[in-house]
Amino acid sequence: MRYVVTGGTGVIGRRVVSRLLETRPDAQVWVVVRRGSLGRFERLAVGWGERAKPLVGELPGLSLTDETLADLGRVDHLVHCAAIYDITAGEAEQRAVNVEGTRAVIELSRRLDATLHHVSSIAVAGEFAGEYTEDDFDVGQRLPTAYHQTKFEAEALVRSTAGLRYRVYRPAVVVGDSVTGEMDKVDGPYYFFGVLAKLAVLPKLTPILLPDTGRTNIVPVDYVVDALVALMHGDGYDGRTFHLTSPKTIGLRGIYRGVAKAAGLPPLRGSLPRAVAAPVLKVRGRARVVRNMAATQLGIPAEIFDVVDLKPTFVSDETRKALHGTGIEVPEFASYAPELWWYWAEHLDPDRARRDDPSAPLRGRHVIITGASSGIGRAAAIAVAERGATVFALARNADALDALVTEIRAGGGQAHAFTCDVTDSTSVEHTVKDILGRFDHVDYLVNNAGRSIRRSVVNSTDRLHDYERVMAVNYFGAVRMVLALLPHWRERRFGHVVNVSSAGVQARNPKYSSYLPTKAALDAFADVVGSETLSDHITFTNIHMPLVRTPMIAPSHRLNPVPAISPERAAAMVVRGLVEKPARIDTPLGTLAEAGNYFAPRTSRRILHQLYLGYPDSAAARGVPTEPAAVSAAPRKPRRPARAVTGGIRTPRPVKRLVRLVPGVHW
Repeated sequence: MRYVVTGGTGVIGRRVVSRLLETRPDAQVWVVVRRGSLGRFERLAVGWGERAKPLVGELPGLSLTDETLADLGRVDHLVHCAAIYDITAGEAEQRAVNVEGTRAVIELSRRLDATLHHVSSIAVAGEFAGEYTEDDFDVGQRLPTAYHQTKFEAEALVRSTAGLRYRVYRPAVVVGDSVTGEMDKVDGPYYFFGVLAKLAVLPKLTPILLPDTGRTNIVPVDYVVDALVALMHGDGYDGRTFHLTSPKTIGLRGIYRGVAKAAGLPPLRGSLPRAVAAPVLKVRGRARVVRNMAATQLGIPAEIFDVVDLKPTFVSDETRKALHGTGIEVPEFASYAPELWWYWAEHLDPDRARRDDPSAPLRGRHVIITGASSGIGRAAAIAVAERGATVFALARNADALDALVTEIRAGGGQAHAFTCDVTDSTSVEHTVKDILGRFDHVDYLVNNAGRSIRRSVVNSTDRLHDYERVMAVNYFGAVRMVLALLPHWRERRFGHVVNVSSAGVQARNPKYSSYLPTKAALDAFADVVGSETLSDHITFTNIHMPLVRTPMIAPSHRLNPVPAISPERAAAMVVRGLVEKPARIDTPLGTLAEAGNYFAPRTSRRILHQLYLGYPDSAAARGVPTEPAAVSAAPRKPRRPARAVTGGIRTPRPVKRLVRLVPGVHW
């Protein structure tokens, strides 16, 4: 037997290929694979062996030449599994794959003179209220979504093609394997697992009452595949349609009972009438917008509410007759629900990437730190690695990065060096791709790379390039890093950024007109983007760092009015931003200055002007030549980072507890 399978790397298709190879020793299977999915095919082919071969083509066009088809020889069966099963996908995308893709597969089936096995869906029944049999198709039903419409049109194409040998299979809502729980994606009832998981923190005596939200039909993927492979080889079934559905429907309460023990949920104490859920499911207008916004916050696509109540009752008498004697039956949901939950919690839970080890929250995490060759970045890299994270150290100075990595590894930590210029989009793009390709994922980004210039504006009127260079590193460099990682973080539904900002943003110190606006812009960028990505669980911390003893301040450290803290104390603030993830970490002096600017702006401006007059520009800023400063013979080795304290001054514990009650501002 020779087979061609579309969608052969998908949730149903790859199991169809495996089952054909297991049950048909003489089977030769060609799997239609997009060029971009060849890597996935090769990984699957390790278990399939030589009898499975790729057939490179992409829906909706396929574009297979006569020479390619001639190489296939005689093909008996074409199994069409490829489709977009995601109800949240756009209509144009669904139409291209589900409808036009099916049209191309029909043509391929005719060219091969093969029997077409079309995997349709119970969605073709739409909102038909009543029994929907295997012989029913167009009964005047309403099709509420693009998914329902395109699946209906695809099946209509198959049915209306003259001379085509075909069989149609309509699976219900497909969940994971009934034995292993294995599943490829979140869909259907899985969307509600995240909400149920949050209920697991409740005491076991909590009275859980759930409303009747309607019924749905669920089948495990192994039943669908077993039934399909058996039916496609049965005699006399051409032109027939088979409902791969469960004889019993299930509602939210049944799903809850099925997973409650595995999930550690309080037992269900009772039910609420359907009228309680109806206002949420049937809401219209502005209230619908609010409902959808709340659902998105919970990780539930708004489109689910439109199809949560399955109106048709699917009759599968003919399918059961055809499968009689094969031992292929739909298991009870409760018998395999724990396996679904355990697999979801381990492999599919969108929150799994956010789970920290309470005893070591950075252990096993992947952290990118820019500007890691010296100063705060170097100290932060050492501190983060000591806490069990893998550090990806970025900077332009390759030698300094190598020395850092050597030191971290000598102490038992994990670190990797990447030479990267954050002002170069190509460099950032290649570096991020390299990290993701080699290490799979990134959890945190510390935007530390920075440049500072201390110069009065009167001495900068002919130095616009200073403003441009500082903005290129401090703002656009950080933004480049965030934009490069954002798609990856959205896919993982987790990411956190720590921006090393400056307390000067709050104080508005004079002589930093090229530096502080770049940090203020980065603060605003983080605040705006953080409000947009909250549902994706991508968050930001802005650290308004006090003055730190780093090479960056060496030219002017004697001209600053406040003492600088050590890089190790600054690194401790970075660690806190990674672990606790507050929106801001401020210093008392910075907060005082910010309050003064709000409540006594004239006085604050006068004080700042006095600082401007009392701490002049450096000789270099004034254009006066100076002798080069002596360089110490051996730089001091950084101390082990300590817990952050405010501005280098130890704050009494009761004061710390008090100030942390202030929302969004943490010292």
